[in-house]
Amino acid sequence: MPPALPDLAVRALAPADWDAVRRIYAEGIATRNATFETEVPEADALDAKWLANHRWVAVAGEEVVGFAALAPTSPRECYAGVVETSVYVADGARGLGVGRALVAQQVRAADAGGIWTLQTSIFPENEASIALHRTAGFRIVGRRERIAQLDGAWRDTILLERRTA
Repeated sequence: MPPALPDLAVRALAPADWDAVRRIYAEGIATRNATFETEVPEADALDAKWLANHRWVAVAGEEVVGFAALAPTSPRECYAGVVETSVYVADGARGLGVGRALVAQQVRAADAGGIWTLQTSIFPENEASIALHRTAGFRIVGRRERIAQLDGAWRDTILLERRTA
């Protein structure tokens, strides 16, 4: 296991963090293995999409080095406890425990908040993210073949979920 950043902390996302969150999101987009998005959403769009009490940043010293958020999968009441996860780590902080700390926070907060299913879709090429989620108790549900296009090419995703006991 790689070493963790010694001064790593996870806290609630604050209004002053939006620029860093959007920068890290752009770094994820640039990999072409983190999201189907090709442009960084505006802060107000992310604010409207993500659950207010389920968005965090990882901070090393004073620098935001990652973020995580939960978004509802459906507006239907019967799916109120089913959410989609997002976890992004800054270029220079990957492999240093940032993702592990953020996913652990997501799981703790979801369990405490009555959320019964965390789900995520990850490109099969993003083996590190799949391994991270498996370590946190997610299981592979299946492969969604040719689910959407990115840069004109059809891409698959691996669907993972974590259910509360």
